[in-house]
Amino acid sequence: MFTAPDPGLLRLRVSTRAVIGVGLSVAAAELAGLSLTASITAGLAALLALFTVQDATVRRQAATTALLPVAGFPVLALATALHGAPLLRDLAFLLVVFCGAYARRWGPRGHALGIFAFMQFFATQFLHAVPGQLPELYGALALAVAVSAAVRFGAWCIERRTPPPAVPPPLTGRGLARPTTRQAFQVTAACAFALALGQLLSQERWYWAVGTAWWIFVNTTARGETLVRGFRRVLGTVAGIGAGLLIAVPVAGAPVPTAALVAVCVFGIFYTAAPSYSWMMFFVTVMAGLLYGLLGVLHPGLLLLRFEETAVGAIGAALAVALVLPVTTHGTTDAWIQRALHCVRACTADAARRLAGDDTADPAHRVAELELLLGRVRISLAPLVHPLSPLRARKARARQVIALLDDCARLVRALASVAADPDASHDARLAAACWRVEAAVEALVSPSASPEGAEPPLVPVPASGHHPGAEAALRHLHELERALADLATPLRTSPRAPVVSA
Repeated sequence: MFTAPDPGLLRLRVSTRAVIGVGLSVAAAELAGLSLTASITAGLAALLALFTVQDATVRRQAATTALLPVAGFPVLALATALHGAPLLRDLAFLLVVFCGAYARRWGPRGHALGIFAFMQFFATQFLHAVPGQLPELYGALALAVAVSAAVRFGAWCIERRTPPPAVPPPLTGRGLARPTTRQAFQVTAACAFALALGQLLSQERWYWAVGTAWWIFVNTTARGETLVRGFRRVLGTVAGIGAGLLIAVPVAGAPVPTAALVAVCVFGIFYTAAPSYSWMMFFVTVMAGLLYGLLGVLHPGLLLLRFEETAVGAIGAALAVALVLPVTTHGTTDAWIQRALHCVRACTADAARRLAGDDTADPAHRVAELELLLGRVRISLAPLVHPLSPLRARKARARQVIALLDDCARLVRALASVAADPDASHDARLAAACWRVEAAVEALVSPSASPEGAEPPLVPVPASGHHPGAEAALRHLHELERALADLATPLRTSPRAPVVSA
């Protein structure tokens, strides 16, 4: 896990920045004379501000960060005001769950604000905050957002040097066909189940079941993705509980070692979030045990209850995703694959224009977009390629699709690199090859279309010999055309049919 590729050491830098931002936020709360509850609130708010805000530009990230208190303050007030009214509190929590999930339709900003609002209600239950503590909780949250923003956008603005690629917009639709709308109902149903059953297990710690159900649905769309994510969450929680028995229980809330270990956990959460959800949950669980120790309520039985509540939340998510407006893995995957193929076509067209001398055409940003789209394809196909998947034919087909799409991405990257060569001249063969690639993509995304009657565009052939850059681009285009042709077999045949090796 810790040897996973980290181009440009981006994960390392983001994780280190998170430790600094969270640490300074907690230190600022302590220096301001706030209570332990408020200091923990500040630390959690800073962690969320650094973790959830993922807009495409620094300007938009700063705007979303500034809006976090707008989403958090009303929820904090609502959660503390209903502290002594369990029924109203539960109904309000489910309303926050629905609104937080529904907000994902507005892209990264809605996603971040929805998570932040949910976690303020969750944190209030975790800390058992009461109305009298609301002013200092407001102060802690505002202080944490300000300090973490100063670290992120001032002292250590990684994004100014390495702009993050834009997050692919969610799949679209209308009404209940919109994935974010369907998921809002699914999340609410899962959290309602988790809340009811979680309270049967514990009237004090039931919120862990709700939190589990909520987070399982974050960054998932289809049934299979959600089930795999639930399994990984339970796996990471079990491992974290084991580590908590060995680490958090003996530490018993001692301030200095607890602070040091929490810093390690914050680093681990950020460093492992992208490559492994199970490892991220391991660090989250250990950190929760350390915070319970700091609050003076940690004991082995509490960690066992943590596992039981997590299992309840995972079961709730599994039932909801299977029974409430289910979205199949096949439908979701097909939609992401089509978007990736359209991106391949757009990148090829930009590269062709660049090779023909159009300096305004830049395929590089299309390459970054393609990488993100392929990441979504891999997430959608993860249930089928999981080692425990019993569907052998589908597993083989999914692996074939991933391999061919990876080939497409590799060839598109190479083509974009060649197109960036200012000395590569235009060539009629390149124009024809680009046209064939676009036709191959069109045949995959629109099988009814018939490009056979169209003719490739004509570009004058240079009088001199062919440029080496043009020759390299031509090779990449021919290989790309072949990879797209090979994709027709797994994409057109039945998912259950045996895979025939080429």
